[in-house]
Amino acid sequence: MKRLPRRTFLKGSLGIPVVAAFGHPFARAFGGEESSRTIRLGLVTYLWGRDWDLPTLLANCEKTGMEGVELRTEHAHGVEPEIGPEKRAEVRKRFADSPVVLVGLGSNEAFHYPEPERLKLAIERTKAFIRLSHDVGGLGVKVKPNDLPKQVPQEKTIEQIGRALNELAAFAADYGQRLRLEVHGQCAPLPIMKKIMDVATHPNVGLCWNSNPEDLQGQGLEYNFNLVKDRLGDTVHVRELNLGDYPYQTLFNLLVANNYKGWILLECRTNPPDRIAALIEQRRVWEEMMEKARKAA
Repeated sequence: MKRLPRRTFLKGSLGIPVVAAFGHPFARAFGGEESSRTIRLGLVTYLWGRDWDLPTLLANCEKTGMEGVELRTEHAHGVEPEIGPEKRAEVRKRFADSPVVLVGLGSNEAFHYPEPERLKLAIERTKAFIRLSHDVGGLGVKVKPNDLPKQVPQEKTIEQIGRALNELAAFAADYGQRLRLEVHGQCAPLPIMKKIMDVATHPNVGLCWNSNPEDLQGQGLEYNFNLVKDRLGDTVHVRELNLGDYPYQTLFNLLVANNYKGWILLECRTNPPDRIAALIEQRRVWEEMMEKARKAA
């Protein structure tokens, strides 16, 4: 399968107009009639989809109005870098035959390690996920920063993470993939994430907002959002929208007001007795919140 030249991929805003013209899954996510709503709802297979094989996962997403899915590594769907060409082609066809978009792959790779060999392994493993996402028709790969080792000066770790992201963002662009940095771990405070993104200047790396308690620290959600709003990618992770005290309505208002175009992905943490009914409920709550956000804007 031929990969796109990096210069071609980067001609548009993160390459969307160009790759869409080639029939890449970006076209399904952002092009044509389906793009009339620029913010779409999907699922991360974190807990609610962890034990569904791929046919079951796709069927359940269709039943519940989940328009896309991020496949978390090490879950029952089995979409891992170790699978061969035949299995990759099968996964790609399943998504091609389904209305559900493969938003991407959720890796656990991180780049804070003080040990050079461990860092190198994480970078190479991420490249394997990028190649896999390309082969199965995904849009991108999620990674983590992730921590700040006490024995290393913080600025040195931040610089290391940023340099690794620049290398991987360029590599991902060659494969028509986005690199998504999840706001996670000890790096989760948004002022730290901003510092990382000030180093990670490649246009093909964007932040995956993760709806963490740290978002509310300091001067609050809007201030922290504004620190990184220009570096947001195309994925936002949320938990159950009608549980807890995270101000999701305020977040959605900010996203709409700032012309966010991408995915809201449910990464739910509870264990409901009926996950299908729970997903349908989350869809209803999301639609109500989005309507309020559009009116507010």
